[in-house]
Amino acid sequence: MDARLNFFASAIAGKALKHVMAAGQAVKDSPLPTATQELVALRVSQINGCAFCIDMHTKDAAAGETSVRLHLVAAWREATVFTEAERAALELAEAGTRIADGAGGVDDAVWASAAKHYDEEQLTALVMMISFMNMANRLNVISQQPAGSYEPGQFH
Repeated sequence: MDARLNFFASAIAGKALKHVMAAGQAVKDSPLPTATQELVALRVSQINGCAFCIDMHTKDAAAGETSVRLHLVAAWREATVFTEAERAALELAEAGTRIADGAGGVDDAVWASAAKHYDEEQLTALVMMISFMNMANRLNVISQQPAGSYEPGQFH
């Protein structure tokens, strides 16, 4: 499969993506634990069906994650391998991603659960991560970016 657009060859994409990548780096450099960042990025990408991002975040997370945890992200509610904080982050990620599914957005209980485990800076980073991943997923899904060839750290 070939991508519909080559973002690296586009002047407008180059200008915009420079800022997008800087925003992504700011979130990566935040006090939100790296493992949580990768689990959230992976789960949001699974929900949105973004094969490119699933490929990237599975490979990036593999450096510090077990294969069991990576495989169980899609079924995190039934899995016993995630901490309560990670479960709260995954729940917030799902609620923030499924807004258009008629789920009603992020309810107070979901927010309270996340706020119990993360301070304000971490919560800010978590919300930014969820939003950033939803945007990245849409760019890649719309333009049909192919998956499978990502090399860990390729965009860092």
